[in-house]
Amino acid sequence: MPALISLALFVVLSLSITAYGYRLYVRPRRLYEQLSGPAPGGPPAAALEAPPGKPLLVRLVERVGEAVPISPQEVSMTRRYLIAAGFRSEVAPKIYYGLKVVLCAAFFIAALLTRDSLTDNPVLRVVFLVAATMAGFFAPNMVLDHLVTRRQEKLRLALPDALDLMIVCMEAGLGLDQAILSTSRELELTHPEISQELKLVNLEMRAGKRRVDALKNLADRTGEPEIRKLVATLIQADRFGTSIADSLRTHSDYLRVRRRQQAEERAAKVGVKLVFPIFFFILPAMLVVAAGPGLLQLFKNLFPMMNSFGM
Repeated sequence: MPALISLALFVVLSLSITAYGYRLYVRPRRLYEQLSGPAPGGPPAAALEAPPGKPLLVRLVERVGEAVPISPQEVSMTRRYLIAAGFRSEVAPKIYYGLKVVLCAAFFIAALLTRDSLTDNPVLRVVFLVAATMAGFFAPNMVLDHLVTRRQEKLRLALPDALDLMIVCMEAGLGLDQAILSTSRELELTHPEISQELKLVNLEMRAGKRRVDALKNLADRTGEPEIRKLVATLIQADRFGTSIADSLRTHSDYLRVRRRQQAEERAAKVGVKLVFPIFFFILPAMLVVAAGPGLLQLFKNLFPMMNSFGM
């Protein structure tokens, strides 16, 4: 009986809360959505929505970055690195410098709170504070270098496929500009990095910039040596009137041969790189397993014999 009463009270309470929530929240929300929806024949609702605002943490870091005194030359160099890593926003340098300052302060506070539990030496405490502060300041630099290197590697690996598609498009009768646009569309899912770069090249040429300048901007944005060689090849082929498709095919074959040679070079270095792990980790274990029982027997029989000779 008490269980049935409790179950009945629970059901009544649940139904009451559901009805109250439906009347207070769900029903007015549906009404507001219907009233604020687009008119018949008007633009869709997605076009009427306001762009989402930045998170509070991002705005805070951006404000801190704006307050950092930085020279224009350093900002220009940092912007180039950020663009090479794929961050093309105008506020990217502000967020980058603000993140450096915030991480520097956060690491300093964390080191200040944990230094007493790590060591009792006052000199080591000061060294720990300085090291933590420097780590927080230089950590964004290392992360940015890693992102730039990883993106350049993706561009380098995707370049032969892009060249093959450009060759097919040009042999089908398209010009270089249309071939670049078609290649960027085809590689949007498989190689998004090089697709974005080729789209930017096409947009610059549509905006009225010369093809040579757009290609040079591509080489400057990415910073990849293979793309610089490709840009030089395209500019020379366009200047001297040679076949661009043949030049692209030759460069694509060169890239594949170079990649195979790099793989063979890395495979040849494996034996040399394994010397130190084998010597310091594998060889001691093998010696313990192979010579350990013999050494134990030797010590077991030799020490009593030496003691008997001493007596």
